[in-house]
Amino acid sequence: MVDIKRGQTDKNASSDLLANFFKKNTQFDGKLYIGYPILYSGGENIILDALWISPKNGIVIFDLIEGIKFDDREHHRDALYNKLESELKQYEELTKRRNLLVDIEVLTYAPASKQEGFLKYTSFNDTDLLHEINSLPEWENSDDKIYRKTLSVIQSVIKIKAQIDRSYITKENSRGAVVKRLEETIANLDNQQEEAIIEYHDGLQRIRGLAGSGKTIVLAIKAAYLHATNPNWDIVVTFNTRSLKNQFKELIELFCIQKMGRKPNSDKIRIIQAWGGSRSTGVYYEFCKDYGIEYLDVRAAKAIATQQKIEPFDAVCRKALELVDKSKTVPTYDAILVDEAQDLSESFLNLCYLQLSKKKRLIYAYDELQKLNQGSSLRNPNKIFGRDASDIILKKCYRNSRPVLAAAHAFGFGIYHNKGLVQFFDQPALWADVGYIVKDGQLKASKNVTLTRAKEATHTFLEQEIDIEDIIQFKTFDSKQAQAIAIADDIQRNLKKEELLHRDIMIINPLALTTKKEVAMVRALLDSRGIRSHIAGDVDKDEFYRDKSVAFTGINRAKGNEVPFVYIMNGQDCYSHPFVPTRGLRERRNILFTAITRSKAWVRVFGIGENMKLLEEEFKLVKKNNFELSFTYPTQKEIERMNVISRDLTVTEEIQLKSDIDSLSNLSDIIQRVKSGENQLEDYPEEMQILLKALLD
Repeated sequence: MVDIKRGQTDKNASSDLLANFFKKNTQFDGKLYIGYPILYSGGENIILDALWISPKNGIVIFDLIEGIKFDDREHHRDALYNKLESELKQYEELTKRRNLLVDIEVLTYAPASKQEGFLKYTSFNDTDLLHEINSLPEWENSDDKIYRKTLSVIQSVIKIKAQIDRSYITKENSRGAVVKRLEETIANLDNQQEEAIIEYHDGLQRIRGLAGSGKTIVLAIKAAYLHATNPNWDIVVTFNTRSLKNQFKELIELFCIQKMGRKPNSDKIRIIQAWGGSRSTGVYYEFCKDYGIEYLDVRAAKAIATQQKIEPFDAVCRKALELVDKSKTVPTYDAILVDEAQDLSESFLNLCYLQLSKKKRLIYAYDELQKLNQGSSLRNPNKIFGRDASDIILKKCYRNSRPVLAAAHAFGFGIYHNKGLVQFFDQPALWADVGYIVKDGQLKASKNVTLTRAKEATHTFLEQEIDIEDIIQFKTFDSKQAQAIAIADDIQRNLKKEELLHRDIMIINPLALTTKKEVAMVRALLDSRGIRSHIAGDVDKDEFYRDKSVAFTGINRAKGNEVPFVYIMNGQDCYSHPFVPTRGLRERRNILFTAITRSKAWVRVFGIGENMKLLEEEFKLVKKNNFELSFTYPTQKEIERMNVISRDLTVTEEIQLKSDIDSLSNLSDIIQRVKSGENQLEDYPEEMQILLKALLD
């Protein structure tokens, strides 16, 4: 059966009939693209009416005739053939000497024409079309490798996925060589990713999936595709993490250069952050400016958010929506694409929605399970906008290997935590959504259960290439100096002996506010060895990677980025809060989960002290259980209780609890002094004497 992907087309009637033809003729297989791909050669670009790629017959381009008028199409068919042949010949894997290894044919399909008689390469009805296809020769050079490579070119992802040049690699089994093979292996888009990019829905669309499922790449290519096919549209691409700006810029530029022969028109497709400000514009900032609403920066937003007990950005977007006269708003954009929607807010999505033209083309992508104790980070579109949206779920994680993702979930939920679970889903079915299947037991309250990663949900390339012990490691050190030396030694080996690039490495400090201070020792050691490094965003807020420089970052800027090798330092900070062990536990475990899942290959978690030892013991249990999750499924009351106990601490709460704990410590000393006669009860204020008497009795 042929898998059909429908892009944007102005030949709706003929393309519908072509799609129905393939739906009826289930003996054919492969993929049919409608309104896709875009080809560029000879100084111009064209969008193909339709293209079918078949493992048996190769590529068939369809020249669709929408109306009843028909003329000779031979010259047009030749032009289509030449453009596709020129595109495919750029790839050495698809050629042998001067010959293309891919069979190409072009057929004209004019189902509304009244033409009669037989014309070669032309069909006026389904009977003609079936005859033409059955007359095609078999693809002589076809094999799975060539088919997949051809498919990857058609999908327009080869040059985007392989943008890092690794031609310098000389060692077959170095880490750099492993990364090169990994990047080549994950070259094709999967079915859900492809559908999210190509499928055209003239309105709301949401794209959901795990971290690492390719949402950012999908959104970038989708934006570029919309720009290429609708050059007069005003499009904006927006996001939360500022360092994503350059990723979007690079991906969209690559697509447009390949498919349009030029860079995108920056006046028509803009890449701007969600919040923004006077120095670096944003969607919210421009909305306030356009409608004369007071713009609130982060400091002002936090004050309002504390009162309302909501997130700062949610607070400012809500206020802007309350202040604007909705009857006087005018459309600003034809399409808005939002990444990281889970880190923004429903109020921001509504702010975007308000600025769109009549069709309301809002396309937003988000991590369905960004918060491990919640089933969905955003409500159903009907609840947010009062209308339905097309819905795509990206189910496979391409970034993280099975051991890395399973370990991240084990720590995030506290599966092997010595004091029990930290947080939990409130719906058993959600485990399937994050790629787990039941290996043993039941997903029922008070029942023992063992969950394992489903084969189709995570790639297994790394486990086949390298020892599983090398993929993820935890290590406790006696001092911060010893930790710093170990990180510097490892990075030096990565760069000098293991053929990794500077941009292949990321060092994450869990607590963002301490990052500059905490990473100073490691950076000094690297500098003394001639290895450059930088703190992401220290000079340019939008910059994460820097040429021939290793990136250090706090957890906030790490979000949305990925590298082959991740070092997490000060892992002890992720075990629990230093003086309130239960409170803020959820937040710290989420930090560890996010940090681990930045890795495309290797993870090293380093730290110091007793809490790091306890974290290391947890990891030993993860390994002992073969990176599977074995636990007793909690009752609803237990889930509610752990979510309350582990809830996050505000700065105010943290200061108050610290004061209370210090006071309680002093109270013990006071009682001892009164008992020994060193102090008298009457030495203390009367209100304290009542408490002290009760404790002494």
